[in-house]
Amino acid sequence: MAGRPPRDLTSGPIGRTLLLFALPTLGSSILQSVNGSINAIWIGQLLGERALAATTNANLVLFLLVAAVFGFGMAATILIGQNMGRRDIDAVRRVFGAALGLFGVASLAVVAIGIAAAPAILHALATPAEVYPLARDYLRIIFLSMPMGFLATLISMALRGTGDSVTPLRFMALGSVIDVTLNPVLIRGLGPIPALGIAGSATATVIGNAVALIALLAFVYRRDLPIRLRGAEWRYLRPTGAELRPIVAKGIPMGLQMFVATGSALAMIGLVNRQGTTTTAAYGAATQLWTYIQMPAMSIGAAVSAMVAQNIGAGRWDRVDRITRSGLLMNLALTGGLVAVVAVLDRHVLWLFLGDVPAAIGIAGKINLIVSWSFILFGVTMVLLATVRANGAVVAPLVILAIALFPVRIGTAYALLPGWGADGLWWSFPAGSIASMVMTIAYYRAGTWRRGRLVSRDEAHEQTLSQSDPAGKQMPVG
Repeated sequence: MAGRPPRDLTSGPIGRTLLLFALPTLGSSILQSVNGSINAIWIGQLLGERALAATTNANLVLFLLVAAVFGFGMAATILIGQNMGRRDIDAVRRVFGAALGLFGVASLAVVAIGIAAAPAILHALATPAEVYPLARDYLRIIFLSMPMGFLATLISMALRGTGDSVTPLRFMALGSVIDVTLNPVLIRGLGPIPALGIAGSATATVIGNAVALIALLAFVYRRDLPIRLRGAEWRYLRPTGAELRPIVAKGIPMGLQMFVATGSALAMIGLVNRQGTTTTAAYGAATQLWTYIQMPAMSIGAAVSAMVAQNIGAGRWDRVDRITRSGLLMNLALTGGLVAVVAVLDRHVLWLFLGDVPAAIGIAGKINLIVSWSFILFGVTMVLLATVRANGAVVAPLVILAIALFPVRIGTAYALLPGWGADGLWWSFPAGSIASMVMTIAYYRAGTWRRGRLVSRDEAHEQTLSQSDPAGKQMPVG
């Protein structure tokens, strides 16, 4: 049964097209964040602030490991978008198959490394002694779901590259409902189901992810979506060097961007942990609110990247700057609005995560007051970097983020900590956001990213395909 064709991102009114494509992506981000927040509420209310601090530390370890392979998925998404802009479905499937084969090997390696290295990472983060056992138990179970999580993430990213942002939303909703429903049941126990504590929260996540992935795969094949592989196409899982080269060449720098961002977060949580368990729990609760503030920028950035990639693939460079401007305006409106809402309501919401602990709520409220407005600037950076990455420019964004997050953000934190105490940690966030925005604007306006060349296969391989396969088409010069 054939499904409706993906949304055409290369024609029509730019603002409306971008908004309609971004909204389901934003919905996916909302669901993911609501899922995490509700789980954090269950953990905080049923198990206390030590368990909440444990999941804060454990999730940072997971993000660090995911960063090791996430860049390959981002690179594949850009290649899929450009090929989709040319309406070359065979090339879309070749890229997806190559990325899927690479993800399969990489995910198993990451899980093995994670199981071995997680205790050392938790110790390196200065995880409080009373928190460490809970974080370790949580990670042991979550690691089991990582290959499924990698696959679901790759499929969702690939679908967005083809112009379909609705399907990922549907199945993220399914997984989130299962996860949220099972969390209190498995934490506290119900009838014959034993109380598993923090391990129950992790188990609920594993079950939700597994069910959603199976349903997503069934849907992709039932609707015959562009990324599905059948028959001889399964050979794409064993790609040639020419097919892997652009994914690896662009994926490594993009993965390093994730690694840099996560490494900065790990360095920050290490500094926060040294301020005591109450401050760590307050910081964890504040970051729950930050996920909502960042959602518009992340979602609009993803939509801009997919839309720009398709337009570059279609040769519609006349639309690229207009897409970027529309993304910036949407970010300023949506992120600015959320910052205002959080400024008014944060203390009324923080108790959900922290319970009746006035000291932690007070610290978390102060953190939000200092940090939240800087995410407006962060959104500007995200949209501009999404545009330049869509043409394969990945080294400059890596350098910009590395400078903003380590010499600027972490350097500022270390410099201010002795005199300002914990407040110095929070003020380092605006410092990093200002630095990244200024550097990104300069690169967008004067950099060489428009002259980049992004191909999915080398010319010799392309010629062979064009002779033997009527679907073989050359990748455009970006």
